[in-house]
Amino acid sequence: MPHSRRSFLKTAGAVSLGFSGLHRLISAGDALAAHHVTGYGPPVRDPGKLLDLPKGFSYKAFSLTGELMDDGLYVPAAHDGMATFEGPEGKTIIVRNHEVSPRHMGEKGGPLGEKQEKLKDVAIDRFYDRGKGGAYCAGGTSTLVYDTKKQELERHYLSLIGTIRNCAGGPTPWNTWVTCEETTARAGEETSVDHGYNFEIPATVDGGLADPIPLKAMGRFNHEAIAVDPKSGCVYQTEDNGEGLLYRFIPDVPGQLAKGGKLQALGARDTLRLDTRNFEDHVSVPVEHRIAVTWIDIDNVESPNDDLRFQGWGKGAARFTRGEGMWYGNDAVYFACTNGGRGQHGQIWKYVPSPFEGTSEEEKDPGRLELFVEPDDKAVIDRADNLVVAPWGDIYICEDGSEGDNLVGVTPEGEIFRFAENNYSTSELAGATFSPDGSTMFVNIQSPGITLAITGPWRG
Repeated sequence: MPHSRRSFLKTAGAVSLGFSGLHRLISAGDALAAHHVTGYGPPVRDPGKLLDLPKGFSYKAFSLTGELMDDGLYVPAAHDGMATFEGPEGKTIIVRNHEVSPRHMGEKGGPLGEKQEKLKDVAIDRFYDRGKGGAYCAGGTSTLVYDTKKQELERHYLSLIGTIRNCAGGPTPWNTWVTCEETTARAGEETSVDHGYNFEIPATVDGGLADPIPLKAMGRFNHEAIAVDPKSGCVYQTEDNGEGLLYRFIPDVPGQLAKGGKLQALGARDTLRLDTRNFEDHVSVPVEHRIAVTWIDIDNVESPNDDLRFQGWGKGAARFTRGEGMWYGNDAVYFACTNGGRGQHGQIWKYVPSPFEGTSEEEKDPGRLELFVEPDDKAVIDRADNLVVAPWGDIYICEDGSEGDNLVGVTPEGEIFRFAENNYSTSELAGATFSPDGSTMFVNIQSPGITLAITGPWRG
């Protein structure tokens, strides 16, 4: 039987001080031993020296940075957030982000080659920003078609070009991927237009570059990830900043983000300017505590001075530290704050939308925010980043820590276990996501850019 979150903390050697959320953990070795008891067992050393997985699991690596794709362009570097979509004949469509900054002549890692020799192969109107001063904006997305029955990559191609630092994003219920720019770069020496927006990418097998339309009504800030509540159509957004907010976008037309909408920031109904970061000895938000929320309208959303977080805080919004990965599952939105907690090792939050989410009736039964996990020990979770909710309800978290990075699982009850370890490099893991048939997890080793397909005896 799965342990509850509180019993995990006890078996890991933690002392729970009532509901204060202050957890005193004993040695890292004891903590790791505790969560190897559950999950899938401890990761086994990989003879290929790439990814250590529990017994019975295996991986296949593909679509490496620099490979020539089916459209004649190169696989960009810095593989990051991903999602999957059901394709024809049981195939899996993967849309993948690339957290790439502008590239100059001679630099590796962009889709056009070191000498920009592929520049002539991309029409100028396909770029959001072609760049200037000898640089081109090399961020964007690639799309892959994968056969989970044969465990083979069928083809891959570039699907967005001309953006900067596409870090995470999220899938929509209408089969698109929203990719997020983790930047607030203004038009300048290397760029010809402002950046800091979301872009929507159709999940198709046909190839070709998406129309590079910035979703400006969703706000201009240091975007990280999004998640969509399929019941209300509301879109939630994290901000990768130490003083960031959690945003909600209510589309004017559900499912059509480019038609505009209203941007809001989350606040606690009973506490103006709630600081959720829990940096000090006095914890503002204990683990498992549920907070009734309100949503505060945000103005001037294109924010030329990158000040939306200060506007929201001034109006009473809650503050979060480095909002990162986000995913809808288990009838809730889960999101990570990379530096949350007294030791700044990360938090996982859970937001349960109101039955009347996004309407004038939601104050009758408001949405609820809960600090779901905050172990405050890097041996358990070290700098939570991208995350995904598995089809059977477990949450998988990619670490971006100070040492070796891992994939950490958390059950819906809050039980934590180590699933996989990066045996290749000190690079972060990113983009964990599951195929629609539940058979395969896809995840990236960000540098030098490798995508892995993991199969094995999943719970589902």
